[in-house]
Amino acid sequence: MRLLVTGGLGFIGSNFIRHMLAADRRVRIVNLDLRTYAGNPASLVDLSRNPRYRWARGDIADPKVVDRCMKGAEAVVHFAAETHVDRSILDAAVFLRTNVIGTQVLLDAALRHKVGRFVHVSTDEVYGSVARGFSREGDRLEPNSPYAASKAASDLLVRSYVVTHGLPALVTRASNNFGPYQYPEKALPLMITNWMDAAPFPLYGDGRNVRDWLFVLDHARALELVLRRGRLGEVYNIGGTHSCSNRELIERVRVLMGVGPELVRRVPDRPGHDRRYALDCAKLKSLGFRHAYGFTEALQATVDWYRGNEAWWRPLKKGGVYRRYYSRQYAARLKGRTSK
Repeated sequence: MRLLVTGGLGFIGSNFIRHMLAADRRVRIVNLDLRTYAGNPASLVDLSRNPRYRWARGDIADPKVVDRCMKGAEAVVHFAAETHVDRSILDAAVFLRTNVIGTQVLLDAALRHKVGRFVHVSTDEVYGSVARGFSREGDRLEPNSPYAASKAASDLLVRSYVVTHGLPALVTRASNNFGPYQYPEKALPLMITNWMDAAPFPLYGDGRNVRDWLFVLDHARALELVLRRGRLGEVYNIGGTHSCSNRELIERVRVLMGVGPELVRRVPDRPGHDRRYALDCAKLKSLGFRHAYGFTEALQATVDWYRGNEAWWRPLKKGGVYRRYYSRQYAARLKGRTSK
Protein backbone atom coordinates (compact mmCIF):
# COMPACT_ATOMS: atom_id res chain seq x y z
CA MET A 1 0.00 0.00 0.00
CA ARG A 2 1.29 3.45 -0.97
CA LEU A 3 0.14 5.69 1.85
CA LEU A 4 0.19 9.47 2.19
CA VAL A 5 0.21 10.55 5.83
CA THR A 6 -0.22 14.23 6.67
CA GLY A 7 1.19 15.63 9.90
CA GLY A 8 3.38 12.61 10.49
CA LEU A 9 5.97 14.51 12.53
CA GLY A 10 3.33 15.17 15.16
CA PHE A 11 2.36 13.07 18.15
CA ILE A 12 -0.30 10.71 16.79
CA GLY A 13 0.99 10.77 13.23
CA SER A 14 4.51 9.69 14.16
CA ASN A 15 3.20 6.83 16.28
CA PHE A 16 0.91 5.75 13.43
CA ILE A 17 3.78 5.76 10.92
CA ARG A 18 5.89 3.59 13.22
CA HIS A 19 2.98 1.22 13.69
CA MET A 20 2.21 0.85 9.99
CA LEU A 21 5.79 0.29 8.92
CA ALA A 22 6.20 -2.41 11.57
CA ALA A 23 2.81 -4.04 10.94
CA ASP A 24 3.06 -4.44 7.16
CA ARG A 25 6.27 -4.65 5.16
CA ARG A 26 4.33 -3.84 1.98
CA VAL A 27 3.44 -0.35 3.21
CA ARG A 28 5.33 2.62 1.78
CA ILE A 29 4.71 6.04 3.36
CA VAL A 30 5.14 9.63 2.25
CA ASN A 31 4.84 11.93 5.26
CA LEU A 32 3.69 15.43 4.29
CA ASP A 33 4.49 17.73 7.20
CA LEU A 34 5.35 21.42 7.33
CA ARG A 35 7.31 20.99 10.58
CA THR A 36 5.47 23.55 12.67
CA TYR A 37 6.34 23.99 16.36
CA ALA A 38 4.67 20.68 17.34
CA GLY A 39 6.19 18.66 14.48
CA ASN A 40 9.49 17.19 15.58
CA PRO A 41 11.78 15.41 13.07
CA ALA A 42 13.49 13.74 16.05
CA SER A 43 10.35 11.64 16.49
CA LEU A 44 11.16 9.71 13.30
CA VAL A 45 14.89 10.33 12.86
CA ASP A 46 15.63 6.61 13.05
CA LEU A 47 13.49 6.06 9.94
CA SER A 48 15.50 8.47 7.78
CA ARG A 49 17.24 5.61 5.94
CA ASN A 50 14.20 3.38 5.68
CA PRO A 51 13.46 2.97 1.94
CA ARG A 52 9.75 2.64 2.70
CA TYR A 53 9.51 6.06 4.37
CA ARG A 54 9.98 9.61 3.08
CA TRP A 55 9.34 12.99 4.69
CA ALA A 56 8.13 15.69 2.30
CA ARG A 57 8.24 19.09 3.95
CA GLY A 58 5.27 21.18 2.88
CA ASP A 59 2.02 22.90 3.74
CA ILE A 60 -1.29 21.03 3.33
CA ALA A 61 -2.92 24.34 2.36
CA ASP A 62 -0.59 24.64 -0.67
CA PRO A 63 -2.31 22.94 -3.66
CA LYS A 64 0.92 22.46 -5.64
CA VAL A 65 2.71 20.74 -2.77
CA VAL A 66 -0.28 18.55 -2.01
CA ASP A 67 -0.72 17.59 -5.66
CA ARG A 68 2.91 16.42 -5.89
CA CYS A 69 2.63 14.34 -2.74
CA MET A 70 -0.73 12.84 -3.67
CA LYS A 71 0.57 11.32 -6.92
CA GLY A 72 0.67 7.55 -6.64
CA ALA A 73 -1.04 7.43 -3.24
CA GLU A 74 -3.52 4.60 -2.80
CA ALA A 75 -4.76 5.91 0.54
CA VAL A 76 -4.49 9.01 2.73
CA VAL A 77 -4.53 9.28 6.52
CA HIS A 78 -4.96 12.93 7.42
CA PHE A 79 -3.59 13.98 10.84
CA ALA A 80 -2.20 17.42 10.03
CA ALA A 81 -3.94 20.00 12.21
CA GLU A 82 -3.52 22.70 14.78
CA THR A 83 -4.75 20.94 17.91
CA HIS A 84 -4.17 22.80 21.16
CA VAL A 85 -7.39 24.27 22.57
CA ASP A 86 -5.63 26.97 24.60
CA ARG A 87 -3.78 28.23 21.52
CA SER A 88 -7.05 28.36 19.55
CA ILE A 89 -8.51 30.62 22.23
CA LEU A 90 -5.56 32.97 21.89
CA ASP A 91 -5.63 32.99 18.05
CA ALA A 92 -8.14 31.05 15.96
CA ALA A 93 -6.95 32.16 12.50
CA VAL A 94 -4.26 29.52 11.99
CA PHE A 95 -6.71 26.80 13.08
CA LEU A 96 -9.13 27.77 10.33
CA ARG A 97 -6.40 27.89 7.68
CA THR A 98 -4.84 24.54 8.52
CA ASN A 99 -7.81 22.54 9.73
CA VAL A 100 -10.43 23.73 7.24
CA ILE A 101 -8.65 25.09 4.16
CA GLY A 102 -5.90 22.48 4.41
CA THR A 103 -8.47 19.68 4.54
CA GLN A 104 -10.28 21.12 1.51
CA VAL A 105 -7.03 21.21 -0.50
CA LEU A 106 -6.35 17.57 0.38
CA LEU A 107 -9.87 16.49 -0.53
CA ASP A 108 -9.65 18.16 -3.93
CA ALA A 109 -6.32 16.47 -4.64
CA ALA A 110 -7.65 13.09 -3.51
CA LEU A 111 -10.50 13.45 -6.00
CA ARG A 112 -8.16 14.35 -8.86
CA HIS A 113 -5.85 11.43 -8.15
CA LYS A 114 -8.66 8.95 -7.50
CA VAL A 115 -7.35 7.91 -4.09
CA GLY A 116 -8.89 4.65 -2.90
CA ARG A 117 -9.39 5.62 0.76
CA PHE A 118 -9.20 8.89 2.69
CA VAL A 119 -9.23 8.70 6.50
CA HIS A 120 -9.80 12.04 8.23
CA VAL A 121 -8.62 11.97 11.85
CA SER A 122 -10.79 14.11 14.12
CA THR A 123 -11.67 14.49 17.80
CA ASP A 124 -14.43 13.82 20.34
CA GLU A 125 -14.42 17.56 21.08
CA VAL A 126 -16.68 18.17 18.07
CA TYR A 127 -19.60 16.74 20.08
CA GLY A 128 -19.16 19.30 22.83
CA SER A 129 -19.70 18.64 26.51
CA VAL A 130 -21.76 15.53 27.34
CA ALA A 131 -23.57 15.74 30.69
CA ARG A 132 -24.50 12.06 30.72
CA GLY A 133 -24.39 9.02 28.47
CA PHE A 134 -22.13 8.68 25.45
CA SER A 135 -21.67 10.51 22.15
CA ARG A 136 -22.61 8.47 19.09
CA GLU A 137 -21.41 9.08 15.58
CA GLY A 138 -24.76 10.48 14.39
CA ASP A 139 -25.15 12.95 17.26
CA ARG A 140 -25.37 16.67 16.67
CA LEU A 141 -22.04 18.48 16.62
CA GLU A 142 -21.79 21.25 19.24
CA PRO A 143 -18.14 22.38 19.42
CA ASN A 144 -17.32 24.86 22.16
CA SER A 145 -13.76 26.00 21.36
CA PRO A 146 -12.32 27.47 18.16
CA TYR A 147 -10.22 24.32 17.82
CA ALA A 148 -13.24 22.02 18.09
CA ALA A 149 -15.23 24.23 15.72
CA SER A 150 -12.48 24.04 13.09
CA LYS A 151 -12.42 20.24 13.38
CA ALA A 152 -16.21 20.01 13.16
CA ALA A 153 -16.08 22.13 10.02
CA SER A 154 -13.48 19.84 8.47
CA ASP A 155 -15.53 16.75 9.42
CA LEU A 156 -18.55 18.19 7.63
CA LEU A 157 -16.42 19.13 4.65
CA VAL A 158 -15.31 15.50 4.34
CA ARG A 159 -18.95 14.39 4.53
CA SER A 160 -19.86 16.82 1.76
CA TYR A 161 -17.20 15.35 -0.55
CA VAL A 162 -18.49 11.84 0.13
CA VAL A 163 -22.09 12.82 -0.67
CA THR A 164 -21.45 15.26 -3.50
CA HIS A 165 -18.42 13.73 -5.23
CA GLY A 166 -18.47 10.11 -4.09
CA LEU A 167 -15.05 10.44 -2.44
CA PRO A 168 -14.22 7.18 -0.61
CA ALA A 169 -13.60 8.83 2.75
CA LEU A 170 -14.11 8.01 6.43
CA VAL A 171 -13.90 10.09 9.61
CA THR A 172 -12.58 8.99 13.00
CA ARG A 173 -13.18 10.85 16.28
CA ALA A 174 -10.84 9.94 19.12
CA SER A 175 -10.77 10.73 22.81
CA ASN A 176 -7.78 12.23 24.65
CA ASN A 177 -4.55 10.58 23.47
CA PHE A 178 -1.44 10.06 25.58
CA GLY A 179 1.90 8.33 25.13
CA PRO A 180 5.38 8.87 23.64
CA TYR A 181 6.36 11.80 21.42
CA GLN A 182 3.61 14.20 22.57
CA TYR A 183 4.56 17.88 22.51
CA PRO A 184 4.93 19.04 26.12
CA GLU A 185 2.24 21.73 26.02
CA LYS A 186 -0.41 18.99 26.40
CA ALA A 187 -1.58 17.91 29.85
CA LEU A 188 0.28 14.66 30.53
CA PRO A 189 3.70 15.48 29.06
CA LEU A 190 3.53 18.94 30.63
CA MET A 191 2.71 17.38 33.99
CA ILE A 192 5.41 14.71 33.78
CA THR A 193 8.21 16.94 32.51
CA ASN A 194 7.39 19.79 34.91
CA TRP A 195 7.45 17.41 37.84
CA MET A 196 10.75 15.93 36.71
CA ASP A 197 12.11 19.44 37.28
CA ALA A 198 10.14 20.00 40.51
CA ALA A 199 8.08 22.68 38.73
CA PRO A 200 4.34 23.13 39.39
CA PHE A 201 1.54 21.90 37.15
CA PRO A 202 -1.51 24.13 36.55
CA LEU A 203 -4.90 22.60 37.42
CA TYR A 204 -7.74 24.44 35.69
CA GLY A 205 -10.74 25.35 37.83
CA ASP A 206 -12.04 22.69 40.21
CA GLY A 207 -10.38 19.86 38.26
CA ARG A 208 -13.60 17.89 37.90
CA ASN A 209 -13.67 17.98 34.11
CA VAL A 210 -13.87 14.39 32.87
CA ARG A 211 -11.88 12.96 29.97
CA ASP A 212 -11.58 9.52 28.39
CA TRP A 213 -7.93 8.48 27.94
CA LEU A 214 -6.73 6.57 24.87
CA PHE A 215 -3.17 5.23 24.61
CA VAL A 216 -1.72 6.40 21.30
CA LEU A 217 -0.55 2.91 20.28
CA ASP A 218 -4.12 1.65 20.58
CA HIS A 219 -5.25 4.63 18.51
CA ALA A 220 -2.76 3.67 15.79
CA ARG A 221 -4.13 0.12 15.76
CA ALA A 222 -7.70 1.39 15.52
CA LEU A 223 -6.82 3.68 12.63
CA GLU A 224 -5.24 0.83 10.70
CA LEU A 225 -8.42 -1.20 11.20
CA VAL A 226 -10.64 1.63 9.97
CA LEU A 227 -8.32 2.23 7.03
CA ARG A 228 -8.49 -1.39 5.95
CA ARG A 229 -11.99 -2.46 6.97
CA GLY A 230 -14.08 0.63 7.74
CA ARG A 231 -17.20 1.24 5.72
CA LEU A 232 -16.77 4.14 3.30
CA GLY A 233 -18.68 7.27 4.23
CA GLU A 234 -18.93 6.30 7.90
CA VAL A 235 -17.72 7.97 11.11
CA TYR A 236 -16.01 5.85 13.79
CA ASN A 237 -15.54 6.87 17.41
CA ILE A 238 -12.27 5.70 18.98
CA GLY A 239 -12.42 5.78 22.77
CA GLY A 240 -9.99 4.84 25.49
CA THR A 241 -9.90 2.45 28.43
CA HIS A 242 -10.27 4.85 31.35
CA SER A 243 -12.52 7.82 32.05
CA CYS A 244 -11.65 10.08 34.98
CA SER A 245 -11.60 13.64 36.23
CA ASN A 246 -8.51 15.78 35.80
CA ARG A 247 -8.06 15.69 39.57
CA GLU A 248 -7.97 11.88 39.55
CA LEU A 249 -5.51 11.80 36.66
CA ILE A 250 -3.21 14.25 38.40
CA GLU A 251 -3.32 12.24 41.60
CA ARG A 252 -2.46 9.01 39.81
CA VAL A 253 0.54 10.55 38.07
CA ARG A 254 1.63 12.31 41.25
CA VAL A 255 1.70 8.99 43.12
CA LEU A 256 3.50 7.25 40.24
CA MET A 257 6.18 9.92 40.21
CA GLY A 258 6.43 10.34 43.97
CA VAL A 259 5.98 14.11 44.03
CA GLY A 260 4.21 16.19 46.66
CA PRO A 261 0.80 17.88 46.35
CA GLU A 262 2.46 21.30 46.51
CA LEU A 263 3.39 20.86 42.83
CA VAL A 264 -0.29 21.00 41.84
CA ARG A 265 -1.44 24.62 41.52
CA ARG A 266 -5.02 25.71 41.03
CA VAL A 267 -5.43 28.35 38.30
CA PRO A 268 -8.52 30.06 36.81
CA ASP A 269 -10.52 27.82 34.52
CA ARG A 270 -10.17 27.84 30.75
CA PRO A 271 -12.94 29.80 28.94
CA GLY A 272 -15.61 27.45 27.55
CA HIS A 273 -14.01 24.43 29.25
CA ASP A 274 -16.09 21.35 28.36
CA ARG A 275 -17.13 19.44 31.45
CA ARG A 276 -17.22 15.89 30.13
CA TYR A 277 -16.47 13.83 27.02
CA ALA A 278 -17.57 10.23 26.53
CA LEU A 279 -17.72 8.10 23.38
CA ASP A 280 -19.86 5.17 22.31
CA CYS A 281 -17.49 2.91 20.34
CA ALA A 282 -19.87 0.13 19.30
CA LYS A 283 -19.24 0.71 15.59
CA LEU A 284 -15.48 0.36 16.00
CA LYS A 285 -15.91 -2.77 18.11
CA SER A 286 -18.14 -4.24 15.38
CA LEU A 287 -15.05 -4.20 13.13
CA GLY A 288 -13.30 -6.39 15.71
CA PHE A 289 -11.31 -3.76 17.62
CA ARG A 290 -10.08 -4.52 21.12
CA HIS A 291 -7.67 -2.42 23.19
CA ALA A 292 -4.25 -3.97 23.68
CA TYR A 293 -3.11 -1.75 26.57
CA GLY A 294 -4.66 -1.22 29.99
CA PHE A 295 -4.70 2.31 31.35
CA THR A 296 -2.43 1.66 34.35
CA GLU A 297 0.13 -0.11 32.18
CA ALA A 298 0.04 2.60 29.51
CA LEU A 299 0.28 5.44 32.03
CA GLN A 300 3.36 3.89 33.64
CA ALA A 301 4.90 3.34 30.18
CA THR A 302 4.27 7.00 29.34
CA VAL A 303 5.92 8.27 32.53
CA ASP A 304 8.86 5.94 31.90
CA TRP A 305 9.21 7.15 28.31
CA TYR A 306 9.53 10.82 29.26
CA ARG A 307 11.93 9.92 32.06
CA GLY A 308 14.07 7.98 29.60
CA ASN A 309 13.92 10.43 26.68
CA GLU A 310 14.96 13.82 28.02
CA ALA A 311 17.01 14.37 24.87
CA TRP A 312 13.72 14.44 22.92
CA TRP A 313 11.67 16.86 25.06
CA ARG A 314 14.18 19.14 26.77
CA PRO A 315 15.17 20.98 23.56
CA LEU A 316 11.47 21.61 22.90
CA LYS A 317 10.90 23.16 26.32
CA LYS A 318 14.02 25.31 25.99
CA GLY A 319 12.92 26.63 22.60
CA GLY A 320 11.59 30.14 22.15
CA VAL A 321 8.20 29.05 20.80
CA TYR A 322 7.46 26.93 23.84
CA ARG A 323 8.84 29.41 26.36
CA ARG A 324 6.88 32.36 24.94
CA TYR A 325 3.67 30.35 24.99
CA TYR A 326 4.25 28.95 28.48
CA SER A 327 5.02 32.41 29.84
CA ARG A 328 1.88 33.85 28.27
CA GLN A 329 -0.42 30.99 29.20
CA TYR A 330 0.77 29.78 32.62
CA ALA A 331 3.56 31.73 34.29
CA ALA A 332 1.40 34.58 35.61
CA ARG A 333 -1.38 32.20 36.62
CA LEU A 334 0.97 29.98 38.60
CA LYS A 335 2.46 32.81 40.65
CA GLY A 336 0.99 32.85 44.11
CA ARG A 337 -1.48 30.03 43.45
CA THR A 338 -2.04 27.44 46.14
CA SER A 339 -1.87 23.66 45.87
CA LYS A 340 -5.01 21.65 45.39
